Amino acid sequence: MIGLDIGDARIGVAGADGLGITAQGLPTIRRRKLEDDLDELLKLIRERGATTLVVGMPKNMNGSIGPQGEKVRAFVDALLARAEGQDRSEKPDGLNVIYWDERLTTVAANRTLLEADLSRKKRKAAVDKLSAVLILQGYLEYASHRKSEGV
Repeated sequence: MIGLDIGDARIGVAGADGLGITAQGLPTIRRRKLEDDLDELLKLIRERGATTLVVGMPKNMNGSIGPQGEKVRAFVDALLARAEGQDRSEKPDGLNVIYWDERLTTVAANRTLLEADLSRKKRKAAVDKLSAVLILQGYLEYASHRKSEGV
């Protein structure tokens, strides 16, 4: 399972441990060309054997999807289309996408990094990764809670 925080300049990436209990940050992808970004993500998905993507969905405070959310959906659609178009031996089979409400995750990530007394430059480099970790960890905790309740 991989968590993504898709932004205009960078894509924060996190991966779940083998038991699906904790999320760890993975290297952040600096956005270049769409095709390059998609290929880099698909390579990571194949390497990790991921079948599920938990994608942070930026929503407005009233819960509606705004322009940034539409950009995220378009990116994920392009990723899935690219995966479908790849050689069958390289295509990740059964790639599921879960959109996870990411409202305030960037705020929480910045607050955490400020409390860690990181410089502005280091915070900028780490905020996308930490946001992806918070998105994925939130989903993992939700899924664990549902499982424990028998839902």
